[in-house]
Amino acid sequence: MAATDFDLIVIGLGPGGEDVAGTVAESGRAVLAIDERLVGGECPYYGCIPSKMIVRGSDALAEARRVDVLAGHADVQPDFTPVHTRIRDEATTDWNDQIAVDRLTGHGATFVRGAGRLVGRADDGRLQVQVGDETYVGAAVCVATGTSPALPPIDGLADLPHAVDGLVWTNREILRSATAPASMVVIGGGAIGCELAQGMSRFGTTVTVIEAAQHLLMPEEPEAGAVVAEVFEREGITVYQGVGVQSVARGGDGVVVTLADGSTATGEKLLVAAGRRPNLSEVGLDTVGLDPSARKLDVDEHMSVAGVDGLYAVGDITGRGAFTHVSVWQAKVLSAHLRGEPEPYGGYDALAWATFTDPEVGRVGMTEQQARDKGLRVRVGTTQIASNTRGWIWGPGNDGFVKLVEDADRGVLVGGTVVSPHGGELLGMLTLAVHAAVPTATMRTMHYAYPTLHRAVSEALQAMS
Repeated sequence: MAATDFDLIVIGLGPGGEDVAGTVAESGRAVLAIDERLVGGECPYYGCIPSKMIVRGSDALAEARRVDVLAGHADVQPDFTPVHTRIRDEATTDWNDQIAVDRLTGHGATFVRGAGRLVGRADDGRLQVQVGDETYVGAAVCVATGTSPALPPIDGLADLPHAVDGLVWTNREILRSATAPASMVVIGGGAIGCELAQGMSRFGTTVTVIEAAQHLLMPEEPEAGAVVAEVFEREGITVYQGVGVQSVARGGDGVVVTLADGSTATGEKLLVAAGRRPNLSEVGLDTVGLDPSARKLDVDEHMSVAGVDGLYAVGDITGRGAFTHVSVWQAKVLSAHLRGEPEPYGGYDALAWATFTDPEVGRVGMTEQQARDKGLRVRVGTTQIASNTRGWIWGPGNDGFVKLVEDADRGVLVGGTVVSPHGGELLGMLTLAVHAAVPTATMRTMHYAYPTLHRAVSEALQAMS
């Protein structure tokens, strides 16, 4: 095999791309792994891991502030330095990926730093990938280029400096900041915006959240967004819902944001958390007969891209959910497929995720409205966390509920939402129930330890109608 010939070429080394490259290489295949950015992708450097360090610190502050109600007295003085130090030193090694590169090459993969793009097929029909002036040939190619922060076409936004020390932040800049700003306006009330808004607020930042949709955390259950909005406002976060942004400009504390209704908000920093854009425009899709303007790549149960032999995709760009766990799960399926092993494909009906606000929001499967739109005969059961014995004992911070969505004709859950302390952990039972189609009649016969938060699932089942 020539130095430019490989069994598998992986373009993009986020969690899924790194996993499939390392796993297939470890089995003795010749694998070329390509990325121009940090190996490991968004999650370990700018996403789920460092952001949850902010959340962990902010939750500790919130719990300390509850001591006066629950256990005596505590003086709380926020300091963002320990959080930044953990992010810089423990999570990201100062945003250096050498450990990840060594891990990958240690599995036997060849790593090339650069922007990889498809350039059609070789004479023998194999796919070709170009990095700089070098062209490589692969029996299979996996595209795993992920997404980047989207900057909406808001008047004035492009004119402001985007940098850690600038006026405009995305999730990348805020997670490199050594300090919490005095004030911040957040455009976007999705998971990223809400987690970072509450996190920074608890460190002393005056925060305003602007969400153009009707409620925070779209497309969760409306009740989930309502609970989070109520908690935010109680904690001093200003929340605008159902109104978009008209323009942004220098002024006020740093940036002035003008809303569509004419009102304004100002902050030292502007955090743009208005979604993600797929990194597909420079991949060379047109060279293999695909639409170069595509926003996602449709894949089958083997992660094979429809209509292009030998081309595979995993991660955000498949449109199956912009979550690390989805990308890695898809990578496991693809690795097994390429090695001729049984594939752990289980479909997406029980896709689950969590938003790490306080309270946490866990979700699996469909919302009530999605189930009704699908034509199902729906039954719903809801219970409030504060009505659960453990939730009542919990006291301050016990906002939330458990909501179950049942396909009444089959007698199985098709969706569930948990808004609760540790809501993401409570989600495990419901994910198993939806994935395995456990009859709700069987779930009613279970023992639910008392007093626990997960016992709220039993209480929601009893309330089902």
